[in-house]
Amino acid sequence: MRWLGCFLLLCGLTAAADERVTVCFNYGCLAQAEVVFSDGQLRELGSLLGQAQDAPHEREAIGAAVGRLLGWAGEQSPIAADRGGNYADAAVYGKMDCIDHSTTTTRLLRMMEERGLLRYHRVLDRVLRTRSLIFDHFAAQIEEIQVAAPAGDGEEPGRYVVDSWFFDNGQPAVVMPLANWRAGESPDGGG
Repeated sequence: MRWLGCFLLLCGLTAAADERVTVCFNYGCLAQAEVVFSDGQLRELGSLLGQAQDAPHEREAIGAAVGRLLGWAGEQSPIAADRGGNYADAAVYGKMDCIDHSTTTTRLLRMMEERGLLRYHRVLDRVLRTRSLIFDHFAAQIEEIQVAAPAGDGEEPGRYVVDSWFFDNGQPAVVMPLANWRAGESPDGGG
């Protein structure tokens, strides 16, 4: 009987290693689905992020990790249908706008942070840029740990957006300085 208790305890520990995260889709988080990341997938992320020897390399790994997580989430939810931007998938069930992406990406980043996978960054609340009344855009946000405080010039050194909205589901997220993103920079170099 003792072996049964040990077996159940071991099974419980294995199940506890999985992570459940809710993803948003269909614009404005109109729909949500819970996805589960396995212990093996999370170990793969740990290996990817663990290779980073400094903050710039961790940002690169964060972009790749978010892409992998969204790809795995797409295997369990309709977000596999999501295409970059807002127009390539306008009538598709599972499409994601910047609200869906920024909310989901923030949840994924917080999961990574809570698991101790981020060593050089902390996760902040989502951030909004407004270019006009109809062109608002949200993104997830991280901050490099131990960066000097701003000198009062309005800059926010050490802050970066993690934006998975630009590309099709499963592709690496864009990670860029917050100031560049606020100025309208995009991965294709446009503004």
